[in-house]
Formats: sequence, C-alpha cells, structure tokens
Amino acid sequence: MSMDSFRRDDLVFDVRDVGTGATGTVVLLHGFPQDSTAYDGVVPALVDAGLRVLVPDQRGYSPRARPPGRGAYAMGELVADVLALLDAAHVEKAHVVGHDWGGAVAWGVAGRHAHRVASVTVLSTPHPAAMQEVMLRSTQGLRSSYIGGFQLPWVPEALALAAGGALLRAVLTRSGLPGPAAEHYVARMREPGALRAALAWYRAVPLSAGHGPGRIRVPATFVHGTRDPFFAGAAVRETARFVVGDLRTVALDAGHWLPETRAADVSAAVLEQVSRGRA
Repeated sequence: MSMDSFRRDDLVFDVRDVGTGATGTVVLLHGFPQDSTAYDGVVPALVDAGLRVLVPDQRGYSPRARPPGRGAYAMGELVADVLALLDAAHVEKAHVVGHDWGGAVAWGVAGRHAHRVASVTVLSTPHPAAMQEVMLRSTQGLRSSYIGGFQLPWVPEALALAAGGALLRAVLTRSGLPGPAAEHYVARMREPGALRAALAWYRAVPLSAGHGPGRIRVPATFVHGTRDPFFAGAAVRETARFVVGDLRTVALDAGHWLPETRAADVSAAVLEQVSRGRA
C-alpha cells in the first residue's frame, strides 16, 4: 500500500510513493530550495522500469516537519529521516538518489548505513570530504562563500523574501533554474517558517563537523554538470578518492539543476546504476 506521509518521532513528512517495486525501490532526495516536484521529470521513467519510487519533502520542507533550532538539522538527523522513511515503507534496502543538499544526505546514508543502501547516485554534490580537501586550494571556497552569509540570523530570510521573494527568484533563475520551477520554490519558501527551516541546514553545518559519511563502499554513480557554479572541478575529481566501491562518473554539459533541466539523463543514470546492481 502506498504512503502519502511518514512519521519520525513527532514530525510528519510528506512523501510521494509510486510504482510497483517489482525491480526494487528508489529514494529521491531534493536539495535547497526544492521539494519533491524537482523530480517530476525523473519519476515516470523509473516507475515504467518497475521501480517503487519514494520522494519525500525533507525536514524543514514538509510543513509538519519544521522543528525549531539549527541542531534539529544536523546531518545525523537528516540521515535518520531517510532511515525512518525506509522503515515506514517496509524497505530493507533501496537505491538512494540525491541532488544538492539531498546529495550530501545520500552520501551520508550510503557511508554510514551501507547495509540499507543497494546503490547511491549523487547529482551535482561532491563527496563532503572531497569538498573540504580542496576548499582552500581551489575555487571551492569562493563558490561556497554564501554559506557564511547564511549563518547570520534573520537577515538572509528578510533579504531573500523581500518584495515577494524577488531576490531568491533572481538568484535561482540566474543560476540556470527554469522560471516555473523558481516560481514554485519561491512560493514554497514563503510559507510560514519554511525558509528559516531550509536555511537551518546550512546553519547546522558546524554541528556536523566530524560526522561525515566516511568512504563509500556501495556501488556509486556521480553525475555532475560541467558548468555548475556551486562546485569546483577539483572537488568533483577528488570525490573518487572517497569511493572505495565501484564508481561511475557522468559529466553533463549542464549547470546545477540537473533534475529539472536534464531529467532524461538523470533517469538514465539511475536506471543504469540499478541495472548494474542486478547484474
């Protein structure tokens, strides 16, 4: 029986649950400031291949799962949410896919709970340790500098949502996100407490220090856009050092927003990884 939500403690997460699961289960994790609709172009191909597809609105993005305080958004909590989803869906092991922040969570689930992961496919986001490794010797520090600004209380929210979210909308579209998707995400971020909760993921970064995913030992696919403004090529290349298991890297002539702009390529990469897992 399909679900439309799942619970962890006193938090209730919205989730899309489609497909038969005849060939396995895939979990799709979105990033900032997305929601489950980021994968609208990806889901149909996975369902057609016989997969069960679980697409949650993650912590802070589900209206009934917006706890206060940055500590509630540390990486350990985000990873535990995915395990709670698998438990609620009665899935022992799944193919985990993540984009942007969802990619960081996917690395975390694969690295710390490999027994629950059949494979991992990460879109755009290098392995966290790879990013740290090159932060000061590449352009990654500059590309990640906005995270420092997000540590300020209240100010980022006020600026981003002023004039109906004009600044947030402009940043998203200038970075290559299609206009309709940007409008949808801005509208979601204007919900009470939504942007503060989404930014809490960034504000919790210092609390997650020393709790990285470690080396990845499950089959992995890393899909990245060669024109991604947020991640340096050095971090992309360094990622291979932190994957001990089988790694397939797919470079696309694209920017950051791969689920929205390159859905067919993302679907193909996921299906290839699932297929390789069954071989």
